Amino acid sequence: MKYQSITGKEWILSNYSENLALEISQKFGIDNFLSKLLSIRKITPESCQSYLNPKIKEFMPNPSVLKDMDLAVDALIKAIKENKRICILGDYDVDGASSTALIVNFLKNIHSNYFIYIPDRQIDGYGPSINSLKNIIEKKGEFLITVDCGTTSFEALEYANTNNIDVLVIDHHQAEIKLPKCKALVNPNQIDDKSNLGYLCAAGVSFLFIVALNRTLRESKFYKDKNINEPDLYDYLDLVALGTICDVVPLINLNRAFVYQGIQILKKRKNLGIKTLIDVSDIKESPDTYHIGFLLGPRINAGGRIGQSDLGANLLTSEDPKKSYEIATTLDSLNKKRKTIEEDILNEAYLLAEKENNNEVIVVANKFWHEGLIGIIASRIKEKFFKPTIVISSTKNIAKGSCRSVFGFDIGLAILAAKQNGILIKGGGHKMAAGFSIEEGKINDLKNFLISKFKSLKPNFIPNNFIEIDSILSANAVNEKTYEEVSKLGPFGSGNSEPRFIVEDLSLIKINFENDFLLKVIFKNSSGLYLHGICFKNNKEKIIDYLKNFKNHKFHIAGKLSCNDWNKQRVIEFVIEDISLTH
Repeated sequence: MKYQSITGKEWILSNYSENLALEISQKFGIDNFLSKLLSIRKITPESCQSYLNPKIKEFMPNPSVLKDMDLAVDALIKAIKENKRICILGDYDVDGASSTALIVNFLKNIHSNYFIYIPDRQIDGYGPSINSLKNIIEKKGEFLITVDCGTTSFEALEYANTNNIDVLVIDHHQAEIKLPKCKALVNPNQIDDKSNLGYLCAAGVSFLFIVALNRTLRESKFYKDKNINEPDLYDYLDLVALGTICDVVPLINLNRAFVYQGIQILKKRKNLGIKTLIDVSDIKESPDTYHIGFLLGPRINAGGRIGQSDLGANLLTSEDPKKSYEIATTLDSLNKKRKTIEEDILNEAYLLAEKENNNEVIVVANKFWHEGLIGIIASRIKEKFFKPTIVISSTKNIAKGSCRSVFGFDIGLAILAAKQNGILIKGGGHKMAAGFSIEEGKINDLKNFLISKFKSLKPNFIPNNFIEIDSILSANAVNEKTYEEVSKLGPFGSGNSEPRFIVEDLSLIKINFENDFLLKVIFKNSSGLYLHGICFKNNKEKIIDYLKNFKNHKFHIAGKLSCNDWNKQRVIEFVIEDISLTH
């Protein structure tokens, strides 16, 4: 059947191998429905168990496969033995805060002479800068570890060397051929790294670093000689999961194991800061990737976006309940403020984006936009128009830009190329996101450069203007058993998306605006069975208008399953992502 999507998206029903599904079902005693979903994801009988129950030990490499890893460990151990004052400088996003917390929480066991420095977005800019280094020198820093940044910070790292500060870089962003001068640079995305771990976020790389560090300390009898208990590194996996989910890296291989096992640690609420933020966020359910990505992550990010940049890292390293509560409530308030400012900017940005929609790459700029929010705005525009999007805040002569891309266009490499061509002052990122600084007069040059880069990809580029459907469900199959089977495919995120389904021939019975962000509906099929549906309003105005204005028509709906646990009652709801009118 050809579905007439009212959003213009094509609904593509996924192919699957009946033989593969049958083999998986028979070998593992798995339900036929789940076996079909596994076969769609190209999961083989050999990989089935590790996919459904990913264990760290099955995917964990020897950390030494990462270039410079052993050099980095040796450099830090030498600094610890010499009792050098160590500064951990992290990015101001969730991945940066998580990475900082991983290093700091490990260091607490073995070294007390350290401090955290998170650059101020507006004063210092991204990553280590000369201004940051001056502040670190003022605080008597002697050894610098940069996490989630530093790979392209040539000027700042040269300044550090000039001032006799040894630098260790732990990062995951795209690297240039030339690298900055430092003691060691651990980054799976540098050109001559052979680890095949480029899909890790900074928290993942940082975890591998503390695994290597812990191993060397154990082998050198450091713990025994100091009469110190060796830390249980599994307790740190909640931080790795936090960074991995919020940085939207692919949930494959080691990342999948990190998140799967990390969520189990997070549920135990061992990290005081995370526990407190869960309470302040009023999360009653058992936390999953949704709660991390959409409730905890935005709150941790809020400090770096519109408040105090080090709040997130301080929360994740706190051992003081009172301090944790103060930080968590501050972040919660900042997040509410962020939403209000964001809505105003978004309305303006959408209007500008409409005018740019004929271009292959959307570039919008405004001198009054808060630079801490342009990344979110870029994400929203990209989701609405399915095009690489660059949002620029030009409050000064030097403008700041944030980029979000679509599958198939590596925006990190494109931004590095623009920098190498003299268009940008500085910039970097990874496949799906990047950031940069640019002279205001060169914004149009950047726009033309990126459009040209994008055009060079054609005809191989496929726009992401479709919904990949796993299966057609009957209304009575939208139930708890189906939801539980689907949940076995989690954790969900980039690289492992939630299964999408179609339910056909539904009549709309009731429509209710739950709040400013959520619409609740009740459908009925031809047999009289009811189905509860929800629709989040973000970029779904057209769907909501159709539901309101075509109440007497029949619909096909496309989307995913969700579980609503409220007042000890469990209702399985269908999250509507698109609708089609029946003929």
